Amino acid sequence: MYILQPLDEDDLMGLLNKAMKEDVVLKERNIVIKENEALLRLSGGDARKLLNIFELLVNAFKGKKIELTNQNVLEHVQQNMALYDKTGEQHYDIISAFIKSMRGSDPNGAVYWLARMIVGGEDPLFIARRMLILASEDIGNANPNALLLAQSCFEAVNKIGMPESQLILSQTCIYLATSAKSNSATTAIGQAIALVKQYGDLPVPLHLRNAPTKLMKNIGYGKDYKYAHSYENNFIDLDFLPDAIKGTKIYDPGANAREHEARERLKKLWGERYKY
Repeated sequence: MYILQPLDEDDLMGLLNKAMKEDVVLKERNIVIKENEALLRLSGGDARKLLNIFELLVNAFKGKKIELTNQNVLEHVQQNMALYDKTGEQHYDIISAFIKSMRGSDPNGAVYWLARMIVGGEDPLFIARRMLILASEDIGNANPNALLLAQSCFEAVNKIGMPESQLILSQTCIYLATSAKSNSATTAIGQAIALVKQYGDLPVPLHLRNAPTKLMKNIGYGKDYKYAHSYENNFIDLDFLPDAIKGTKIYDPGANAREHEARERLKKLWGERYKY
């Protein structure tokens, strides 16, 4: 794996000077770079991006003489180029920063990276889809309303489109960032899948099996099943896991108010069976 580091000012300016001297089109133009701060900042240390910006600027000016200042660089770039590469590394870096800001409960960082994607022309449904995933992956049952809001956001963005959808994306992004967090659903399904892979297709206990025929009933399918609603508090102590993994705690409630209530209820119902 190779990690690409930003180029420094000397390298970037050397690249531009070489291009102006050797490129068949550029060397015919009288290009003067009076100020380079905006050029370098917009490039982010990326040589390819710097050359793309430079080409855009050269094409924007008519006549042979071109004089670049910070002001006219910013004006032309903002009008003609989205500063966001939807197919390159920056695309993945910015969506990563966006997700990590919401996961880290920072609405300021989350809205900033959201704005970077909006200004760059990112597909709003892509943004909404990632928030929908985060609502389960990082918030889950600490706040089940997060998933509902994220789903509503996705549907609204799909119907309304831009630019109005940026308000809906912002609202949802802030809500998710400020919500209580839990990844207990993520870890639970991960552990459950690991058990399936480890133990294979364990047989369903007889009392949990479906018994649509008389023969199945005669051999014990569903025989010892007890209907929970027929008992006090709609609960009956039964085994719901295969014998080989009986008593395994797969779901471990997170440390938040809502799941604390769930833990206490499970502890009361199951006693020492799952050690809640």
